[in-house]
Amino acid sequence: MFSHAFCRSGAKITPKFGAISHAIMNCRPDCGACCIVPSISSCIPGMPQGKPAGVKCIHLTADRKCAIFESPERPEVCGKFKAEELICGKSRHEAIKNLAELENIPYKELLKKS
Repeated sequence: MFSHAFCRSGAKITPKFGAISHAIMNCRPDCGACCIVPSISSCIPGMPQGKPAGVKCIHLTADRKCAIFESPERPEVCGKFKAEELICGKSRHEAIKNLAELENIPYKELLKKS
């Protein structure tokens, strides 16, 4: 997952490759980019091998929310991810593009599928 490029630091996510850090923002309604684009190597309920990049998590609902958001089974990496403009941009399209670039996968295909 993109966690190899970013580390959690207090209330901010700081890129390892630079000293820029941005304030946390609220998740955008009907987005779900972080549940589709990044790979997740840890076990997810129903996905014991994790989730490959570009594959929708099985817990992403039709309105693009996490069905296990409040569950203790939710992977730790998901709980540690906080939306911020550096990653999420100003739209769902930008979020998919930014995350796809971090995963080194073509984002135009993801836009068609998601």
